[in-house]
Amino acid sequence: MLVRLVATSLLAFTLAGCSGAENASSTPAETQNGAGAAVNSSAAGGETLAAQPVSAPATQPNPDATENKLTEEEIAAGWILLFDGHSLFGWQPQSKANWAVKDEAITVSEGEPGLLTTTVQFSDYELLVDFLAEPNTNSGVFLRTPKVAGPDALDTEVYELNIAPPDNPFPTGGLVKRVKAEGVEPKEGWRTFHVTVDGPRVVVQLDGKEIVNYEDPHNLGRGYIGLQFNSGPVAFRNIKLKPLGLKPLLAGAELTEWQTVEGSVEFEAVASDEGVLSITGGKGALESKEKYGDFVAQLECRTNAQNLNSGIFFRCIPGEMMNGYESQIHNGFKDGDRTKPADHGTGAIFRRVQARRVIPSDNEWFSKTIVADGPNISVWVNGYQVTAWTDDRKPDKNPRNGLRTEPGTLQIQGHDPTTSLSLRNVKAAELRERAGK
Repeated sequence: MLVRLVATSLLAFTLAGCSGAENASSTPAETQNGAGAAVNSSAAGGETLAAQPVSAPATQPNPDATENKLTEEEIAAGWILLFDGHSLFGWQPQSKANWAVKDEAITVSEGEPGLLTTTVQFSDYELLVDFLAEPNTNSGVFLRTPKVAGPDALDTEVYELNIAPPDNPFPTGGLVKRVKAEGVEPKEGWRTFHVTVDGPRVVVQLDGKEIVNYEDPHNLGRGYIGLQFNSGPVAFRNIKLKPLGLKPLLAGAELTEWQTVEGSVEFEAVASDEGVLSITGGKGALESKEKYGDFVAQLECRTNAQNLNSGIFFRCIPGEMMNGYESQIHNGFKDGDRTKPADHGTGAIFRRVQARRVIPSDNEWFSKTIVADGPNISVWVNGYQVTAWTDDRKPDKNPRNGLRTEPGTLQIQGHDPTTSLSLRNVKAAELRERAGK
């Protein structure tokens, strides 16, 4: 069965069901701030914004890299790279230490003790981290952390996954001031943490062996991922995260979670039994019934023709056509150079900041992950981070005019009559509230 939402006039839309089968597809070291150039006005009601420079340089993955990559299976499962292997894009130092990228790893060896943190917070997730430490190094991976976490915060405001010698009260693998790891032997060379942080529970594996299974009576909710410099040289690589607890928003052919925005014209949204959503025509938008403020969303998308223009809008004012932040969908680029988006680029925040690289190609499925955390917004495409932007405008309930953090709807855009877009595996979840003891 297919469920079809159709808008054929400015004032009305109809909901109809029909039988049969239809295939919807043929198969701040570098934090971005400022606004990209206003390319066109069709997406946001004709507003005009002055062009401003983007502070983050365009970069591209190293084709010869041997580390910091995702397999096709990892991308399909929802994993993203927190470290791209060649820059500190998406990270912010919270103290003066010599954080750098060397030999496909994040390194630090001297300076003030402190953290290098992600620019957005996460709630529930799996995390993979490789680390290399000298025998006497004291470092760690901080989970659900504030940007600055002093010694008094370690048993109340953060989970410090320690990297430390055997004579430390909490040797490598333990959660400092919470639980000591069991059965950990010293080992030279690169080692791998595999951590699951889900609700109140933290499970730690070291080199494939479970060493900690801890339940916190005071769930911290959300926080940053932090890499610590304390004493001694340390390096990190293959930092991968998979969000957990996301709610599917497409259930087969049902569109019970969605509605067409009033004012949509010659716009159609069709869902198949296989859970593929086809968006055609426009101008129009399909709107979620649920609202999201600080959230994680993931989806797979396919543009079914060359240089199509669409977007995923979020924190929208409910019922208003595409009045929210737009995570752009446009796979065009200039001069054969994917670091030169033709129209901001897939994963950009349209009219605010360009994607630093156009990752996907038209007529191919790609994944997108959006994290909105207060004024901080990050986007990954096929697991590669293309946007890390802070909206530093004054607060305003209308996101066209200023910073909006108030929850709003998601909207999938039908940009114009040429729109032909397929989506699947659309899911989202609010970030948990930050809490402590």
